[in-house]
Amino acid sequence: MMNIRNRPLFLLLILFVPAILFADLSEFYSGYSSFADSDFITDSNTGQSAFTTLLIPFGGLYEGMGTAFTAVASDVGFLEANPAGSSRIDVTQLSLMHNDWIADTNIESAAFTSRKDNFGFGFGGKFLYVPFTAYNDWGDRAGSGYYSETVLYANASYNAFRSYDFSGLSVGATLKGAYRNVPESVASGQSAFAGMIDLGALTRFNFLKPYPSRDKNFSLGLAVRNIGFASLDDNLPSNASLGFAYSPLRPLLVSFDYTFPFSLTLPAEQWEHPYFATGAKVAVTDNFAMQTGFTHRGSNPRFTLGGSVDLNDLTIIANYTLDLTTQLSSLDRFSLQATMALGDDGRQMTAQRIDEYYIAGLEAYAQGDFERAIQYWEAVLDLDPTYRPAHENLDLAQRSLDLLFNMRKLNTVE
Repeated sequence: MMNIRNRPLFLLLILFVPAILFADLSEFYSGYSSFADSDFITDSNTGQSAFTTLLIPFGGLYEGMGTAFTAVASDVGFLEANPAGSSRIDVTQLSLMHNDWIADTNIESAAFTSRKDNFGFGFGGKFLYVPFTAYNDWGDRAGSGYYSETVLYANASYNAFRSYDFSGLSVGATLKGAYRNVPESVASGQSAFAGMIDLGALTRFNFLKPYPSRDKNFSLGLAVRNIGFASLDDNLPSNASLGFAYSPLRPLLVSFDYTFPFSLTLPAEQWEHPYFATGAKVAVTDNFAMQTGFTHRGSNPRFTLGGSVDLNDLTIIANYTLDLTTQLSSLDRFSLQATMALGDDGRQMTAQRIDEYYIAGLEAYAQGDFERAIQYWEAVLDLDPTYRPAHENLDLAQRSLDLLFNMRKLNTVE
């Protein structure tokens, strides 16, 4: 039987989802269109960059939380959101993703990430394709083929200054290569290549935390993405994002990103306006969570709703996105991600041994066996030299042992 962590929230979801399914969608779209055309939303500078595949999420939590992922970076989505995330991934992950984007446009992706102590790395690829037919001025078919964009990722990051009290400061970089293929029969000379780099930083700490947990509940992230140049004088969708993520309650995570687009080739007056994204994830049960997000960018604000099912070594995440390009007449704007956990390089087993040695040392100290307590705590420090309580207790045990030795020496002299 599933364990429901938040029963009122679960009941609210049961009532809320049917309300969405049976709502009057015509009224919704009318109000949504008016909202999108408002002065607050409209941005005439959008649509001036090439390789827009770089702005379409893999899927997974990155998309499900409305792309407010710069400070979350908890799965392979860090390849697109924040390069510093790989040095904080708990387990080695292999992810396969499908994104049913718009009409006949599909995106297939794959990513792999792993970590060795404080060093993390990852690789990935994304492939967008859409059938395309060219017609001449007389309406005759002139050519056909597939328009496609391919993006490859190679990431590395390092978590520095980590200690028992501080989770460290992670910094990372992702090298990316993108290729746009336009069939010669459709448009000659339009295929192009782009090379770029992403840079990122990430840290986590406790802030207004009302519940006990070893995990830090507040994160700050900074990422600068798509810095480079493309052939054919294409403008890349470069941007810088500052984000935070906060867990005020154990089952709830909220996030916010502020993104500042810029260009290395266009004048500043043609840069896209800054935009924001916000997201939330709620753990409904031990094995099921829901995520949602909102992105305000240009004239097409976007809502996302999704869910994730954790089957121990396999996690499946599905999302649905609603914006002005969504078509209810066709099954699009759905994404699906399957992530396989391939082990943690023994980190969990090491953590368990550290706990066992530390508790055994406490028990030995309480029984007055200072020498055995010292042995246990030295074993803790052999596994994790940054474990501050073991350092402190080791000093205390050594002083107690020295005091006991001196007292015995005085008794012997008397």
